[in-house]
Amino acid sequence: MSLKRYVLTMLAVSALTVPFAPGISQAAAADASVQAVPAAAAVASAVQETSVAAATTKTAAAAKQKTYSLKFDKNAYTKETLKLNGEDVAFRAYRNIVYVSKPASVEAESMSIFIPEAYFKDGGTVNGYTKKTAPIFLPNGVGGYMPGEIKEPSVNDRMIGGANASLVALSKGYVVAAPAIRGRTTVGTDGTTYVGKAPALIVDYKAAVRYLRYNKGRLPAGDTEKIISNGTSAGGALSALLGATGNNRDYDAELKAIGAANERDDIFASQDYCPITDLDHADMAYEWMFNGVNEAYQSSGAMMPMMKPGAGTNTDGAAAVTNRPDNAPTETAAATPLTDAQKVASGQLKALYPAYINSLNLKDADGRELTLEKDGTGSFADYIKSIYAASAQTALDAGEDLSDLDWLTIEDGKVVDVDLTKYAPWATRLKATPAFDKFDLSSGENDEFGTEANEPRHFTGFSLTRTTKPGTKLAPWEDIKRLNPLYYIGQKGVTVAPHWRIRHGAKDRDTCLAVPAVLVLKLQNAGYDVNFASPWGKGHAGDYDLDELFAWADQICKAGSKK
Repeated sequence: MSLKRYVLTMLAVSALTVPFAPGISQAAAADASVQAVPAAAAVASAVQETSVAAATTKTAAAAKQKTYSLKFDKNAYTKETLKLNGEDVAFRAYRNIVYVSKPASVEAESMSIFIPEAYFKDGGTVNGYTKKTAPIFLPNGVGGYMPGEIKEPSVNDRMIGGANASLVALSKGYVVAAPAIRGRTTVGTDGTTYVGKAPALIVDYKAAVRYLRYNKGRLPAGDTEKIISNGTSAGGALSALLGATGNNRDYDAELKAIGAANERDDIFASQDYCPITDLDHADMAYEWMFNGVNEAYQSSGAMMPMMKPGAGTNTDGAAAVTNRPDNAPTETAAATPLTDAQKVASGQLKALYPAYINSLNLKDADGRELTLEKDGTGSFADYIKSIYAASAQTALDAGEDLSDLDWLTIEDGKVVDVDLTKYAPWATRLKATPAFDKFDLSSGENDEFGTEANEPRHFTGFSLTRTTKPGTKLAPWEDIKRLNPLYYIGQKGVTVAPHWRIRHGAKDRDTCLAVPAVLVLKLQNAGYDVNFASPWGKGHAGDYDLDELFAWADQICKAGSKK
């Protein structure tokens, strides 16, 4: 047994008895000692198999693969105009540029670049920007870890019902670079190999940044030192991952394999809507919030399909809920009760969360340590309550009547307390236990951590030891780590984005508010600038406050880079 395989095996086995060992940081639950011997053998076997698979040379692509030039062609464009608020937004569109020289999938590794027409005129400006100072807006279309489509400028976005972020960005003088990105169902040129499993999506996003920097002198406009990423849900997590892992060597082999440009991949700012990050602890966080809510609204199988602009609507009756991001888990109007086994697992996962939170050494803005007691209460819980209280206060100040909400204590027009045990039933539970690493390997995240042969895998010790799929495998630790921004913030060999804007709706229950809150705290504790809020009345959605988004972006871009 090689040293690497031995270390991986020991780390995985330790996950059954030590709550947060480096490597496999999510442990089995309180009953681990009962099953430790057989489970340890299962984990050791799984790690050995996955290590062998990970070490296998990835040679699915044909030997005579076409090589693409990385040089931007400034002459390959069309002139186009769209209307926004009655005004023309004129731009040049450079479409379907392959941004790596050896793509695993040409369609999934292409990018379109859109540049305001004003920058092609002598002295042309938009919103105070010139062709040299215009920031570059880098939206991704990833949802549910499915392939991300190019975010074309549009006058009618399905989710928000108006102009999408790409068109608004152009109207405000931003260059838009919109890459397609591989996802968990992307198949390579051989027609059989799945080439979009972890960590492919972050590798592609980094490669797109490198392409822009490689062509700094060829792009007609755009400041490659002012790149701002943007995404929602899994795309929000991807945007956060791009911001947190700049220039780290962990991704070098995969970047080289697809022929990414030999350039930097750090960015200026990361804008993240409802980012579902920290996947190896997200099940714990979910049950810390929703334990005791014993019915769930997620459909047992389907995801939200890609829908036409304007198709999304709110439904409060018996119909399925459709105002959700593309490829998000489908939500039904009728709830399904949790099984007895799921209720037990919920309690076990909740019991694990305090030790994890306490291991992070988080502090609030005043330097107060944020921790949890064994029962789940404590200063970290108070911090979460303060976020919801601030959100509710904005609604009160806007004249909304919140008197029917029993989870809020309001005195003299001020929110003075929040009861999280009553908040959870009000918000309702979307996902049954476990929320992400399903025992039957049925989640999108299980698929994301799957093999090139499209075999889903577990990514936590907890679910591996409770799997309903005999012979299942544990994803390689390297892949679990490379999809979690928390492992990179504050570490050496990383250039973290200096500016962040993170939003998580006050009624979003695709993940627990604690997940983005931990990301925020890790960034703030490391000294980075973070604009964080939980907008009232918002669920799992993004790009709903574009005026505020670009006001923030203008502020940081025009003020210069600060940390």
